[in-house]
Amino acid sequence: MTSELVVTHEAADGRGRFIADLGEGHEAELTYGIREADGAWIVDHTGVPRAFEGKGIALRLVTHVVEKAREADKSIVPVCPYVVMQFRRHPDWADVLTS
Repeated sequence: MTSELVVTHEAADGRGRFIADLGEGHEAELTYGIREADGAWIVDHTGVPRAFEGKGIALRLVTHVVEKAREADKSIVPVCPYVVMQFRRHPDWADVLTS
């Protein structure tokens, strides 16, 4: 894995995921559903392979998603416990936080 995290985005049928390529066939992901009423991203899962845990990859992925939400004028409903915790630690993300 390089220090540069390459993240791609897939979305279809009211769901989406951001995928971080960790090299050699490994990937980390953050998944979300799209709320019909307002288009908010309901972030329900983050996953990092065990071999890559503790390297800050999940935080980098969540930070990337926060930036993408800002660019797309979207809000985020954190449901995944890890994402909920990160929103508590980053009050500067309040501009994209919704319930």
